[in-house]
Amino acid sequence: MKHAAARLMVSFMFCTGIGYAQIPLSDTKATKETRALYSNLQKVQGKGVIFGHHDDTAYGIGWALKDSSDVKAVAGIYPALYGWDVAKMEHDSTNDINGVPFETQRKLIQEAYQRGGINTICWHMDNPVNGQNAWDTTQNSVKNILPGGPNNEEYKDYLKHVARYLKTLKGKDGEAIPVLFRPFHELTGGWFWWGAKTTTPQDFIALWQYTIDFLRKKQKLHHLVIVYSTADFNSEQEFLERYPGDGYVDVMGFDLYCTKNVDQYTDRLHKQLGILQTVADAHHKLMSIPETGYQGIPDTNWWTNVLLPQLVKFSKLSYIMTWRNATKEHFFAPYPGQVSAADFVRFSKSPNIIFQNRITPLNIYGKAMNE
Repeated sequence: MKHAAARLMVSFMFCTGIGYAQIPLSDTKATKETRALYSNLQKVQGKGVIFGHHDDTAYGIGWALKDSSDVKAVAGIYPALYGWDVAKMEHDSTNDINGVPFETQRKLIQEAYQRGGINTICWHMDNPVNGQNAWDTTQNSVKNILPGGPNNEEYKDYLKHVARYLKTLKGKDGEAIPVLFRPFHELTGGWFWWGAKTTTPQDFIALWQYTIDFLRKKQKLHHLVIVYSTADFNSEQEFLERYPGDGYVDVMGFDLYCTKNVDQYTDRLHKQLGILQTVADAHHKLMSIPETGYQGIPDTNWWTNVLLPQLVKFSKLSYIMTWRNATKEHFFAPYPGQVSAADFVRFSKSPNIIFQNRITPLNIYGKAMNE
């Protein structure tokens, strides 16, 4: 009876999420490195929230396309998560939407991977219906690019272009580099052509499923961890209204930015994290904040007084990512001399936050990195 009870307890631990590697990837053919990443992201839960920065090693304040990082220049360490954008790849452009050559982006992704870091990719995709940018809000664009629609071939061409690029992301042994892939982000907002004001929930769900199926089944991409990322929402129902199903999602999250009303940000962040945690638990998915930050960071203690307390309260968060450092008017991570730099250093040393120095030793891809 004692041994039977012990076996029952072990089984119970894994079924209820106390154990490790209990959540399988939605892609049953995922590569071993991708499976290892997803498994180890689960092991990290409760030990700290992984910190990321978009385009971190591509450019920053006063520099571009050289071996640098504003995060490292301030904190002495790289972020653990690196964000990228494949927008304009759909047109075979040599540069991404922010002017970074894709050849350079590929190199930086490989370097981040070799350090043991994590790469995440979004796609501010131009509208396949009319060639306008992602912020075009032509009605029913989604319906028009679905199978049977007049612009389905154009959309398939977009997907083929990006798939070809994703296939080139290789480690030093030729293995596919795992990517947290975040399509159609901020989907509950109304500012993108795929957003809530331009398409029905049914058509959006059909687009998401079609896209992931095309990449997996037609393009044979099995190194993608799929991230479902909304904008604002006020209830579980609103968050899930356009949810494409558990077979098409691995990580749930939302994008939320701080404005001059810091109290409003704190309240909204707390409310949405509470809803997200309930939904993620129910659907057995990881939770994240794929985009956040405070443009210009005028609050000298924003990192430890505003952001950190919420991350401590919701320790099951897998990761957060601040947006890019483009100019002195548009930046979301401190640079040397910026007013929040000292507080960012304190933030980086918190046991509740994971930067590159803490994630490399975890061997999250199932093998030693940084060689």
